[in-house]
Amino acid sequence: MTIHQLSDADLARQPAAYWTGVAYEALIAFTRAAQAEKGYTQPQFWLLRNLSENDLSPDGRGMTVPELRQAMASYLRAEDDLAAEGDVLVERGWLTRDAEDRLWLTEDGEKARAELSRNAPAIRAALHEGIDDADYATTLKVLRQLILNAGGTAP
Repeated sequence: MTIHQLSDADLARQPAAYWTGVAYEALIAFTRAAQAEKGYTQPQFWLLRNLSENDLSPDGRGMTVPELRQAMASYLRAEDDLAAEGDVLVERGWLTRDAEDRLWLTEDGEKARAELSRNAPAIRAALHEGIDDADYATTLKVLRQLILNAGGTAP
């Protein structure tokens, strides 16, 4: 059965947890495939972002893998191996590692982060194709309310 065969009444009876789970997996797979086509992984991009004072890092200071894992806890997937991904970025010269095992963003890494950031609008555009901004905003409002109704914390 496809979504096109379901009436609005049928859709209203569908379990949100099922649909959000399916959506999550599809969106992550799409995003990661698009990034892989460009030669990097989502965790590699997150490492660069979390170490850049021009992005998520408040001060640009180096961090250990456990510190980075903690910083990314809300969006890391179980299969994401930050240590291995960090090693790849060290080999590329985008990160360095100090004597205390902290990873630091290099100048080339900052340039790479900025360049890789330019891919995000195209990924977003592909995912949002055929979706009106107002419908998208309504969907997020509904999801937020579902989270709150379930006792969760929503941004």
